[in-house]
Amino acid sequence: MDWPRAIDAYLDHLHLERGLSRNTIESYRRDLQAFCIVQGEGATVEKTTRDTITAYLEKRRRAGIAPPSMARFLSALKGLFRFLQLNNWHDRNPAEEVDTPKRWRTLPNYLSLEEVERLLAAPDTAKGLGLRDRAMLEVLYATGLRVTELVGLRMDQVLDDPPLVRVVGKGDKERLVPLGGDAWKWLGQYLATARPLRHTRLSPHVFLSNRGEALTRQRFWQVIRSYARQAGITRPLSPHVLRHSFATHLLENGADLKSLQMLLGHVDISTTQIYTHITEERLKRVYDKYHPRA
Repeated sequence: MDWPRAIDAYLDHLHLERGLSRNTIESYRRDLQAFCIVQGEGATVEKTTRDTITAYLEKRRRAGIAPPSMARFLSALKGLFRFLQLNNWHDRNPAEEVDTPKRWRTLPNYLSLEEVERLLAAPDTAKGLGLRDRAMLEVLYATGLRVTELVGLRMDQVLDDPPLVRVVGKGDKERLVPLGGDAWKWLGQYLATARPLRHTRLSPHVFLSNRGEALTRQRFWQVIRSYARQAGITRPLSPHVLRHSFATHLLENGADLKSLQMLLGHVDISTTQIYTHITEERLKRVYDKYHPRA
């Protein structure tokens, strides 16, 4: 069966028997027709294989198509083949052999060690707000906290012997994360000098705004982007990029994946495994650059 006929039959089925909305059917039509065009004139359903579909998805990924859009296409293609099988017009479903792009992960952005040093040095620590911001950046990089965990950090969550932060993360799961020497030093200076000046409302939070209230996520995003510009970091930067940097640098210096999972507060280690791809990519680049027969 040729592709145009298969697509028309499937979309008629979705409209007449399944009652799908016009918008959904038109989205499926565009997705399937785009695939049909790439297959070329005279292409048939019988010639479509898992490799054909995978190659098409990879081409779309490189073109910058978002994973949800590709997942919608794959869903439409799987449905089309199921429809053809039910009507005995085709005997297999090669699309079922392809992983959904919803599971594909984009490698996280992270900073180099040199970029991290420039970012941490950007705040003017002679000023109270600068000292607060230096302490926040140091704690963020030292612990890999999520931004909500950082701005929501309370005084009773900071432990001093040994220096730790007790974090309540997603799903109200609690974890203890060590504070490195530099982070502990800057946090101590902030707590001793700058924070008391804004501690007017007896706020339980560690990092306070000018009004003595906890900072919002949005405000800290603005803060970190401002310091990124000062540090000459031109690519987009968010608090999560510093979390990614924390994880990447730990792995590169020998940390094991299970420990990293605990520090980041990931429930499933498969979430943590994304960082191994970063180190693998770096190893490949080093090999290609330095090996005489690469």
